[in-house]
Amino acid sequence: MASYKTAPSPSSRMPDGIPYIIVNDIAERFSFYGMKAILVVFMTQYLMSTDGQLATMSRADATSYFHLFVSTTYFLPIIGAVIADAYWGKYRTVILLSVVYCAGHFALFLDDTRAGLFLGLTLIAIGSGGIKPSVASNVGDQFGKSNEHLLSRAFSWYYLGINIGSSLSSLLIPWLLKAYGPAVAFGVPGLFMLAATVTFWMGRHHFVHLPPAGKSYLKDVFGSDGKRVAGRLLVIYVLVAAFWSLFDQMGSTWVLQAMQMDRTILGYELLPAQIQAMNPFLIIILIPIFSYYVYPLMNRYFDVTSGRKMCMGMFLAASPFLVTAWCESQIQLGNTPHISWQLLAYFLMTLAEVLLVITCMEFSYTQAPKRMKSLVMALFYLSISAGNLFTALVNQVIQNPDGTTKLVGASYHLFFAGFMGIVALIFAIYMRFYQEQHIIQEESKQ
Repeated sequence: MASYKTAPSPSSRMPDGIPYIIVNDIAERFSFYGMKAILVVFMTQYLMSTDGQLATMSRADATSYFHLFVSTTYFLPIIGAVIADAYWGKYRTVILLSVVYCAGHFALFLDDTRAGLFLGLTLIAIGSGGIKPSVASNVGDQFGKSNEHLLSRAFSWYYLGINIGSSLSSLLIPWLLKAYGPAVAFGVPGLFMLAATVTFWMGRHHFVHLPPAGKSYLKDVFGSDGKRVAGRLLVIYVLVAAFWSLFDQMGSTWVLQAMQMDRTILGYELLPAQIQAMNPFLIIILIPIFSYYVYPLMNRYFDVTSGRKMCMGMFLAASPFLVTAWCESQIQLGNTPHISWQLLAYFLMTLAEVLLVITCMEFSYTQAPKRMKSLVMALFYLSISAGNLFTALVNQVIQNPDGTTKLVGASYHLFFAGFMGIVALIFAIYMRFYQEQHIIQEESKQ
């Protein structure tokens, strides 16, 4: 550790370690979202028994299994954050848990039974969940007061990297599944995760390595300031969980809906799982537009605070499920609506994501005490876990013993739209009284 930087250097430029983090981010997200894009299709069409026979899941079971996996993945950042902040440090945590992550992909590559699925997803949840808060907070750790003005841009690049990897894998991996089967479709994301691990290792001498807090960590967390910050932010994250309960249904409910829609565009029929690529593709377009045009224009008329951005995103998030409710009503009538209607829902959800999620990530980092950056980022990821757990529970509760559901067709989508609207109103009231702060790392003395 002696040869590593332990504090940001005074500089007005973008830190040298950021490109390594972004490339690692692109490759890691390619691996995760590529695997995630085909999970529901794999479980409902390709899952095998130990004797080589098809043993697929029902749509409801696959949806629940999918959201339980996502929920677990985004719960484990809490453990990863404690390990990173108190014991191993962020760099060591990312490297070691990335090896576990790679092993999970390898298990999915080797075994297409439920045992292989369970082992692979468990290892991926541990690896992916464990590194999340360290990678995200590591972005902010590279900055000091001199280049603090570039922090928002760096988090935008970081989120852009997530969506570059996601968009490419969401198009490629479903095609690989159809053309070459599960082994290749799960193997390619594994190779990208290996590349992500090597890239992060190559950047080790360019990163700022903040030393772990050790025994004093618990005092920081459970001290008066730590409990106050965590308590105020937890209220935000509990409410933001509602957004994730809708957002991540792009990988489950919306894929199943797309199977029953006309997916032909310009003479080419898209695979249901490929429609998910629209979200990251739109992110890549919308992030620069909002950063360089929309937000500066809005600032001419009123102060665009983090709270106001997040409130707009929360309210907007209800609208996509009104669109998918209409699509579902048409399907129930025996019609085959065109996929362009679902693409409209993707556009609205992505607008909400740009306003809410990127803002919430930067907001989380700046609100956290210096020794609690990873933990607060983990609490942010916990909102994703809670949202997916809620969706999984709803899908279990609405099932009837005969396999039918209590929320049929459009009523399911309208339930989530109404739920989101109510939570958005509560969120707006809470943020009206929230007082923001701004905490950044100290620079080294030169």
